Amino acid sequence: MGFFDFFGIPDINRGLEEYHTMPGAVLLDVRTSQEYREGHIPGSQNVPLQFLDTISSMISSKQTPVFVYCYSGSRSSQAVKKLGKMGYKNVKNLGGISSYSGKVEH
Repeated sequence: MGFFDFFGIPDINRGLEEYHTMPGAVLLDVRTSQEYREGHIPGSQNVPLQFLDTISSMISSKQTPVFVYCYSGSRSSQAVKKLGKMGYKNVKNLGGISSYSGKVEH
């Protein structure tokens, strides 16, 4: 059991490994557009939390695997709950990019 497992904190690096094994999955960054431009995980799509209700134009199937992250894990947690209420069935909170150890795009 790792540190993140003990405290129940999502491990974004482990979550991304799972994301990469799922064909058709969407990597969703729910930070602001400004934060996204400052650096994001390659292949992610940006829909700020406050605009999450527009997601159906981007992800039409409620069965699509959606992996959500933000800066610290707080907004992504809120987004996962909201997506669940919107009927999305396969949504996972990856946590925050602040603990991401990979390459970022600008």
